[in-house]
Order: sequence, then C-alpha cells, then structure tokens
Amino acid sequence: MISKTARINLFSLTMIIIGFVIGMGIFRTAATSAKDAISPAVYFSAWAIGGLVALCGALTYAEIGSRYPVTGGYYRVFAKAYHPSIAFAMNCLILVSNAASLSGVALIGSGYLLKLFPGNWTDIDKALLSSAAILVFYLVNLKGLKTSSTAQNILMLIKIGMVVILISALFFPDKYATGNAVNVAVAPGASFAWTDWVKSLGISLIAVSFTYGGYQQTINLGNDVQNPLKNIPRGIFIGILIIIGLYMLVNLSYFKVVGFNQMKGEREIAYVVIDRIFGKEGAAAFSALLFLGVLAYVNGSLLSNPRVMFAMGEDGSLPRIFAKHNERSNVVGFSLTVFTALCIIILYFSQEFEKLLTFTIFLDSFGMILSAATIFWFRKKTKELDGSGIYKMKLYPLMPIVFIVAYLFVACSIIIADPTAALTGAAVLAAFIALYFIFQKKNNKTDV
Repeated sequence: MISKTARINLFSLTMIIIGFVIGMGIFRTAATSAKDAISPAVYFSAWAIGGLVALCGALTYAEIGSRYPVTGGYYRVFAKAYHPSIAFAMNCLILVSNAASLSGVALIGSGYLLKLFPGNWTDIDKALLSSAAILVFYLVNLKGLKTSSTAQNILMLIKIGMVVILISALFFPDKYATGNAVNVAVAPGASFAWTDWVKSLGISLIAVSFTYGGYQQTINLGNDVQNPLKNIPRGIFIGILIIIGLYMLVNLSYFKVVGFNQMKGEREIAYVVIDRIFGKEGAAAFSALLFLGVLAYVNGSLLSNPRVMFAMGEDGSLPRIFAKHNERSNVVGFSLTVFTALCIIILYFSQEFEKLLTFTIFLDSFGMILSAATIFWFRKKTKELDGSGIYKMKLYPLMPIVFIVAYLFVACSIIIADPTAALTGAAVLAAFIALYFIFQKKNNKTDV
C-alpha cells in the first residue's frame, strides 16, 4: 500500500502526462500531416481533433487503471478482459509497434544529423545511419549499462527547450515575412467535396496520432495519485491542454515561417525554421541536440522493451529462452538481441519514415481500440468499486466511444490510403494469434 505522502500530486501528474506525450515526432510529422492535408483548415483541424482524442483516451485509460491497478496494466488488461490468445497477440503486436516506432524516431534523427553534412543523402543512407545508432546502443545495453533517470530528465529538458525555440520563431516576423513564405502560407483557393475533406482529414490524422501517442501510459497511474477523483481529470486535462497548445504553436510556427505549400515537401521541417530564424549555426546546433535526444530514446527503448519479452518468457507466453538473463549484469541478452534485430529488419524493409508511420499506427489502432473497449467490461465487473474513491470519468460512455470511433476512422483511412500496410498489420496480428496456439500446444506436450 502506497502512503499518501508518496503518491503523485497534481503538478507531478501534469508533468508526467506531458513527458509521456511530447517526443520526437513533432519535429517530422507536421510535414507528413501537411502533405496529406488539402487545406490549412484540414491541417489544423487534424491537430485539434488529435488533442481531443488524446484527452478522451487518457481519461479512459486512467479509469481502467483505477479499476484494475496492476503493474504493466496496459498489457495485462487484455488477459483480464479477453481470451489469452488476444492478450498474447496484442502484447507481441505492441512490441512490433514499439520496434517500428523506435526505427521511425531513429530515421527522424538521422535525417537531421545528415543535414550537417553536404551531399544528396538517400533514404537508404538514413536507414544505414539509423541501424548503426541502434547497434551501438544494443552493445551498450548488452554490457549492462543503462540510461539513468538524470539523463532522461536532461532529455526532457532538451525536448521542451527545442519546442520553445521553434515557437519563439513566431516573434521574429521580420525574418520570415518578407516574400515567399507569406505568399505560400495559404493554399490556392479551391472547392472540395465533403468526402475529399473527410478523406484528407483521416490520412492527416495518421501522423498526428503518432505525435500525440504516449497518454495510454496513464493506465499505470490510477492507483498512485493523491485524491484521484479530482487530481486525475485535472492533471490529464491540464497536461493535454498544454500539449495541444504547444503543438498548435509549433505548427503555427511551421506554417508562418515555411508556408503551407512548402511544408508538404519538407522532411526535416524544424531545421528549415531554425535556419531561417537563427542561421546555419543555430540550425546545426538544433540538429545535433535533436540527434542526441533520438539516441537517448533509442537507448531507453532498448532498455525497456526487451524486458517485456523477458516477462513473457518467464510466464510462458514466449519460449523460455526469452527469460534468459545474466545474473551479474542483469542483461536480458536474448530478448535484447531479438528486439534489436526486429528494429533493424523493420528498418530494412521500410527505409522511409512514412511507411514506418503508417504501419505503426495501424498496429496501434488494434491496441488502442481493444484496450479502451475494456472500460465497458471493467465498469460492469467492478461495480463494487464505485464510490470507493477510485477515479470514475464523467461523460461516460461518450469519451471512450469518441476515442474508439476516432481510431476506427484512422484505421479505415490507412486501409484506403495504404492497403499494403493494413494487410501486413492484419497478417502480423493473425500470425501472433496462431503462434499462441502453437506455443500452448507445445507447452501442453512438455507438461505431459
């Protein structure tokens, strides 16, 4: 039982929510989202809707965590509410999605780093540099070294600092409002059918969903917050509101400095903004800091995800070899090697950030929809907890329904825009379900 003094207060909860969500995506996904938007109105609507969906999702997961407070709750709710095969498949799917996310973030960092060196760098060059970064930190983790909390705090400060620098570009209109930037800031006038608008919004939301991700980790906080009935909704609402504000201001900076039409053709869009406002030296420093942030993300992901595979090996969900670890260094060598190999394989087959993004979000859509839907099951099965001080969201069932429908919309948009990615994701899910029954059959034979 956690003492009241050890519980998370409102300010800490708000900062944790912001830390969960703000990652490296905002430095690349804005350009991808703009490319798929037929007008600035669609573009900014996607970012506003993404924030609203994140709010609904965070509150939904917070109540699930309050009703079922277990370590690693996001993964365990599947086993509690669904068949074990679904729990196994979703755990594996989340690991593949995390590997794809790591690879995507590594590509973002590689793109910015290569801006510092002259040459026509291709997607293959960026993938090779990303693979090298992943392998370096694979070796670091293999030796038992791990990222300290101090390093992660420094990373958070760097990310917030870079976001603030991008927003500060809005205060230097004399450096960008002198020609082409203003002229291309607004897309040429055109009339669109409502079906075009909806289709464009759905595809634009794919990149936005990636950037707003992370709030689902609130599922692990429900039982550790002071006065959860008041502080959870307040902390989530304030945190998401701050994130929406920051993201909107960064996007406004991109829009004003680069221009809407030119945004569509940029990849390292933040570099362009910093270059125009602070010059080549400022852009170079910004790119170097961003790459450092990416390295820390890679290291942290290689530290955490293999331990999920290790736990699955311990409980028999995966073969026992995944539970092997070095007792002296506490390195989960086999799981670390498999997860690293998975990241590089995904990089090799995708190479482009947009392909990784679509694949990742399609996989995430399964996880988001199925995990959020457990709130209906938990509400029914844990009625005795009502009135006991746990967090219970208002506007139920509207919020989880909005969240689930939003991710169904995104998944359908991916099916329309990139059926190959959708089919691959569905095949991966089916393969993991089949693997579960293969492992179970093998374990039953071993027990006999």
